[in-house]
Amino acid sequence: MSKLQLISPIDGSIYIERDLHTQTDINKTLTAAVSAQKEWKNFTIKERKPYIEKFITALESLKDQISTELTWQMGRPISHTPFEVNGAIERSKGMLNLAEKSLSDVRVDKISGFDRFIKKEPVGVVFVIPAWNYPFLIAVNTIIPALLAGNAVILKHSAQTLLVAERFAEAFKTAGLPEGLFQYLHLTHSDTANVIRDSRVNFVSFTGSVGGGHQIQKVAAESFVGVGLELGGKDPAYVCDDANLDFYIENLVDGAFFNSGQSCCGIERIYVIDSLYDRFVEGFVELTKKYKLGNPLDKNTNLGPVAKRSGAQDVLDQIAAAVKAGGKTLIDPKLFPQTELGFNYLMPQVMVDVDHTMDIMTEESFGPVVGIMKVKNDAEALALMNDSQYGLTASIWTEDKDKALSIGNKVETGTWFMNRCDYLDPYLSWTGVKNTGRGCTLSAIGYDQLTRPKSYHLRTKI
Repeated sequence: MSKLQLISPIDGSIYIERDLHTQTDINKTLTAAVSAQKEWKNFTIKERKPYIEKFITALESLKDQISTELTWQMGRPISHTPFEVNGAIERSKGMLNLAEKSLSDVRVDKISGFDRFIKKEPVGVVFVIPAWNYPFLIAVNTIIPALLAGNAVILKHSAQTLLVAERFAEAFKTAGLPEGLFQYLHLTHSDTANVIRDSRVNFVSFTGSVGGGHQIQKVAAESFVGVGLELGGKDPAYVCDDANLDFYIENLVDGAFFNSGQSCCGIERIYVIDSLYDRFVEGFVELTKKYKLGNPLDKNTNLGPVAKRSGAQDVLDQIAAAVKAGGKTLIDPKLFPQTELGFNYLMPQVMVDVDHTMDIMTEESFGPVVGIMKVKNDAEALALMNDSQYGLTASIWTEDKDKALSIGNKVETGTWFMNRCDYLDPYLSWTGVKNTGRGCTLSAIGYDQLTRPKSYHLRTKI
């Protein structure tokens, strides 16, 4: 039987091995999901909610174990990994709070002699394929509302975060969720495609690269299965001339380098009004120099290795190409000798003298690097923010709410922040435009892709 090996970015060792599931396993899983969902869809929302509440309690009890496992699997510092469980709990509670209102029948204007309404039916079996960079947070965005809506869920997690699927299963088992409603599979790419093709799957939720999204969509096009795609971003920030520099620098540095820059909605490019540019760059660089890169199991470390060696090489290639084209790096490698720990240990880097002819300002940089450009006015900043194939989030840093709203109306993005970045609010829709993908998770709207409308037109008087 073939195996998956999880290589830890901490030291390059094999942290975990798991057998790949076979076609027999896949068939049993799908059969069980269909059977369980037929019963589950008849539960009321009030009857489903206690299982999710118990799941939340169970997940919280696993927080210490999960935190250590996440550090080994993806390299995030042990001082940061508890945030993952806290965030998953916050989002689960948010979707719980929204469930009854979001899933209730839609009543239309009354007509004498008729009862008319639209019922929101579960789609059936939901296949979830999340990314490794926020492995619980991304997965929970779909798993919890899918179950609350009356669906069964099959999770295929990234090979980089295999244990996440198992912890979800453990928490749902503790919660007493009926068998077959939540299952996971460890699969090859080809077997993943075969699951998508299977007529027993009714919706696919994928988070990953643009290339991966295209492959998912091609396979899904062979049938009428619904697809939700969240494919990343190149998220910009615009610092205006009324900036509270200390606050903005602190938050933008964190937005750029948290999780070693491996965030779809992390800050990857910054545009600063010319009157503040020099002061902003100086402060940004000084704060970046204070990061402690090192073994993520050390509680004093706040910048760990990137998860994948291939990802590290991509970031280094982008930096090198930008330097060759005239860009300038501002962080001296001598300040971060910890890079000798291994190839995955990338120091944080700040680049200036960059422009949109360089990949560093246009292509996704999944690592601890950010480019900063000077702009003359709001119009130039707006044009540069929109000059991207992506549109996940964007942020403005100003004390002028009217300006934020005015510019925000013109920015091509799924989420528009004022004085905040790199955050998901479970009560707001999580979506994007352009090559960031399609569909929506979280918020009341997030339930729409996990249900289908069924109209009832009843003549009550004849």
